[in-house]
Amino acid sequence: MKTSSFYWFMAFTFLSILSNRAFAQQTLINADALLDVSSGAIVDNVAVLVENNKIIRVGPQGSINPADATVIDLKGMTLVPGLMDMHVHLTSDAADNFLAAKGNSIPRVTVKAVKNAEITLMAGFTTVRNLGAKGYSVIAVRDGINAGEIPGPRIWAAGYSIGVTGGHCDDNFSPPEARSKSTGVADGPWAVRAKVRENIKYGANTIKVCATGGVFSKGTKVGIQQLTEEEIRAAVEEAHMRGLIAAAHAHGTNGIKAAIRAGIDSIEHCSFLDEEAIELAIKMGTYFSCDIYNTEYTLAFGEANGVPEENINKEKVVSKAQRDSFTKAVEAGVKMVFGSDAAIYPHGDNGKQFSRMVRFGMTPLQAIQAATINSARLLKQDTALGQIKVGYLADIIAVKGNPLENISVLENVQFVMKDGLVYKK
Repeated sequence: MKTSSFYWFMAFTFLSILSNRAFAQQTLINADALLDVSSGAIVDNVAVLVENNKIIRVGPQGSINPADATVIDLKGMTLVPGLMDMHVHLTSDAADNFLAAKGNSIPRVTVKAVKNAEITLMAGFTTVRNLGAKGYSVIAVRDGINAGEIPGPRIWAAGYSIGVTGGHCDDNFSPPEARSKSTGVADGPWAVRAKVRENIKYGANTIKVCATGGVFSKGTKVGIQQLTEEEIRAAVEEAHMRGLIAAAHAHGTNGIKAAIRAGIDSIEHCSFLDEEAIELAIKMGTYFSCDIYNTEYTLAFGEANGVPEENINKEKVVSKAQRDSFTKAVEAGVKMVFGSDAAIYPHGDNGKQFSRMVRFGMTPLQAIQAATINSARLLKQDTALGQIKVGYLADIIAVKGNPLENISVLENVQFVMKDGLVYKK
């Protein structure tokens, strides 16, 4: 009986394999060119064969001829790996009244996140890192995307941002009698560890701490450190112990250096850098994520959108300094990822940052690498994401023309495939 059961099991397994192969979905993409983001080479007249959600062949057009594949011809277009934005806030809209939006309920911001997730995907960003949202709302949206219930990018979601009482990530807009306190507030290393654990308990797959003051908080000084180095280290250790990476909101020099010394994986904003901070980042392998486009939107439309004068004045202080710091970091060879802080400007305009990255020091290839292979390495996904390569997940976009010659073509993505499914063509 045991032998008979074994043979039945083997037969069932074999038939299952045959069945899976028989029903494998294949898509053949033909395009005028493909950008190899690793080497910077443009490969002409290329064909990419996708089976289910993975790339299984890349070669010249005509060399790949599967019998039953769906064929997509993208004439006049260049294939680029799906873009990655390492700093977004899907639950907010830039055009909403700044103060009124602070009263949005968790269900309301979740609806916004569903909308903005689709907008972001259609702009060619197939992977994002959402660095802070209340009510674990973006974690729910991420899970809905993964379940195939709604369209959107892959999401690494931080849950609540962790910061000190009265700091950038606290609620400082409510009056004292309201006793309002952001859920991510933690004072002291063990309290910080507890908040990291709480975020992970409810589904966070990345962690964010607020090391300094910020532009859009009330009563905080942008350049002043808030979390101590010991508190940041507690968060980093807890995140790393659980296999997660951690990001630090840090504008000010001391906070940036404290976060780097504490082992943080990425610094967000990086506005006030000195030589020591840059040297530390290179030594520790820390990634910088610099949102150098959104200042234009804030200074142009912030007042009309109800942003208080205090916050607009802080943006004026940060704006030029942040771009100067970006240039210094690029010239020094710091590892850089693409992080836009989408929500400070309209979602879907993420690609507009590429031209500013080039204007302030990067080559077009470096800017694209920041949004592909570098971001994949930060997420520890560089064997699955960030390249159009055999064995990688099929996250592929297409643009008209050559992005190395005109980086602005990435502002108008014509074709989007994520995980082997076509969302836009």
